[in-house]
Amino acid sequence: MRMVFPRRLGRARDACRARLRALGPLARTALLAAAAVPVAAAAWIGVTGWLARSELLAAQQDLNALRESLATAVGGGAAPAAAAGAPAESGQERLLRSASAHAARAHHLTTGPAWFTVAQLPFVGDPLQSVRGIAQASDELAGEALPPLVRAVPRLSAGAHAGGIPRALTELESQAPTFARAGRVAAEVRDDTHRLPRSTWLPAVDSARTQLSDQLDRLVPQAHDLAVAARVGPTMLGAHGPRRYILAFQNTAEARGTGGLPGAFAVLRADRGRLSFERFGNDNDMDGVRAKVNLGAEFAAQYGNNGPERTWVNSNMSPHFPNAARLWTSYWRTKTGQSLDGAIATDPGALGLLLRATGPARMADGTAITADNATDLTERVSYAKYTDFRKRKAFFVDAARTVAGRLMNATNDPRLLPALLSALHEVQREGRMQVWSAHSAEEQELASRPFGGVLPQQPGPFAGLVVNNAAGTKLDYYLDRSLVWAPGACTDNGRSVTATVTLTNRAPASGLPQYVTLRPDAPPYRTRPGDNRLLVSYYASEGAVLTRATLDGRPVKLIPGAERGHSVYTLYLELPRQSSRTLVLHLSEPESDRAPTILRQALVTPLREKVKPATPCVV
Repeated sequence: MRMVFPRRLGRARDACRARLRALGPLARTALLAAAAVPVAAAAWIGVTGWLARSELLAAQQDLNALRESLATAVGGGAAPAAAAGAPAESGQERLLRSASAHAARAHHLTTGPAWFTVAQLPFVGDPLQSVRGIAQASDELAGEALPPLVRAVPRLSAGAHAGGIPRALTELESQAPTFARAGRVAAEVRDDTHRLPRSTWLPAVDSARTQLSDQLDRLVPQAHDLAVAARVGPTMLGAHGPRRYILAFQNTAEARGTGGLPGAFAVLRADRGRLSFERFGNDNDMDGVRAKVNLGAEFAAQYGNNGPERTWVNSNMSPHFPNAARLWTSYWRTKTGQSLDGAIATDPGALGLLLRATGPARMADGTAITADNATDLTERVSYAKYTDFRKRKAFFVDAARTVAGRLMNATNDPRLLPALLSALHEVQREGRMQVWSAHSAEEQELASRPFGGVLPQQPGPFAGLVVNNAAGTKLDYYLDRSLVWAPGACTDNGRSVTATVTLTNRAPASGLPQYVTLRPDAPPYRTRPGDNRLLVSYYASEGAVLTRATLDGRPVKLIPGAERGHSVYTLYLELPRQSSRTLVLHLSEPESDRAPTILRQALVTPLREKVKPATPCVV
């Protein structure tokens, strides 16, 4: 029995050979060639894929070196060849040319019939499709998007060193079209990368695709921000005539829609890039002053009861910064008769990030304001140190003046420029600085970017948690917020959505100054020091309808409203010390499989958010 199978195999082999002999030489050659094609294709893809990987790694090394070289050039001046006017290629250009060459070779290696054909195969071809896309994206970035940016940075740096800030502003303005084109190319590459397969059978390829996608998600907004800054920055910084702005320092220990209560403020003058302060003040200076600006019926319905046009500290309850900016400039015009060119808002968190780049600022009494203590000093320590509110307000103004002076001096030092720009980007990323221009063309540009502080008007999923302190306390220093957005089942009218909001008051039971815990709202029920009260608003998608809501598991009625196309649902919430409360909103929203745009209100502690994925609706 053991000899049966070998005999059968032998007979099959002999029969196969007989059939091949019967086909003739030409047919046998064709059959063998056809059988060899998949093997050859696999070998070709394997070899060229390995070579492409090596080229992409080399391109990445060149780009890393280029990034370091550009930082050195900006901080220490232009490269020697450029400074001397020599025609020789700069070090940055050599690195960029090398990176571009490596990326182009990787792109070339992953093109051709074998790669194209196998990449079209379902499942099997997914990682090859991703590799082709990664190589093409790298080629387009290194060959089209980065060169104008790389060539512009040394020119801007050289201009700042040779002719000072006015020359740098002129250079920046001239580079606006270049930056805009680089942004468009980067955006196209990002969109192509997002269309590549997200999950294949080759994890290393998926990781590379994710890494490239994340880098592009950071690069594209930065490129657009740079283009807008080049178009409007020089004019706003006084390149074509002096400008004046009101700069509000928001106290996030008492929450407002744009961040915190507008306590200290200053009038900032910009003249040919040189910044100076003409006056400092605080909210008491606006007592009895009334803003004369009409923000529309929708704004009046949502915020009119709080008197934003006659109560300065309630002027920024809306999260749409242009509303606050128009009110602030109107307040100033009513008080002084002087028209301003715009408004800027910032907070201690932003000042701390900027001080990390410049080094500490020191007040007249020797108090050091540093990157690590800026928020704690102004929003916690100062309340315990100064029991007299007049001295405390004077401290806030002095602190603002001290930090602002340190930052103004730093802007005149080209060596600090790289660190300042990096810190400014971090400030913008956290939403801790907002800018508005009274000039419509400039405002249109600013409104398109996050630092414009605009509540977006756009279709699609949206989720925003906005809190305003309704107790008059300074307890939002101890406030934690979380938001969970969970899409549910598809319905005839769209899709159900559940938004879960959790608010936690970490205020200690004892030890806080009376001014921090004092309740000017005088509620008709008993409270304890540390208890807080919030005006909580949830901003939903355009066309969303609230079906029901619960607070700590019990049904609750919310006040419906609207702002800039968003459905808004609001309630007053008592939040005792050392406690958490959970608000759950059940909504019916227009059908969409996309993740929501999240509105992030910048307070002391960042919002913790979680977005759950949506299952596509089946038609």
